[in-house]
Amino acid sequence: MNTTALIAIIDSELARLREVRALLGKDAPFPFRTKMKRIMSADARARISAAQKKRWNAWKKAKKAAR
Repeated sequence: MNTTALIAIIDSELARLREVRALLGKDAPFPFRTKMKRIMSADARARISAAQKKRWNAWKKAKKAAR
């Protein structure tokens, strides 16, 4: 497939998305600009924090041993 054909396909998709957005109304957000809020449990944050601290301590210990 050449570049011109790809650009034509992309343009047709954009036109279709604009039509759908117009049907939904101006209050509806454009789908590519919405931001999803990421929610992480306190337990997951604690596990990630503990794992990172373990990596930092291993790095610090290796740095001291290299001296």
